[in-house]
Amino acid sequence: MGSVHSGMSAVDLGTEGWEKPWSGTNGGSCVEAKRLPDGSVAFRQSRDPEGPALVYSRDEMIAFLQGAKSGQADFLIA
Repeated sequence: MGSVHSGMSAVDLGTEGWEKPWSGTNGGSCVEAKRLPDGSVAFRQSRDPEGPALVYSRDEMIAFLQGAKSGQADFLIA
């Protein structure tokens, strides 16, 4: 897979293993996530699977999910 970094093409992360953990009635526009071998997580836009991927370390994901669960990200949808 080579060097993994945020902003790299999602294609370079492979086509297998992408999941849509959050989908709804938004017409198919979803965020897809993929757990990488080192424990980091990549995200891509389902309508642009060849576009850039945002890559977060395991520790960054833990901090984000704990914060979101405790309401610290509610301002994003207020």
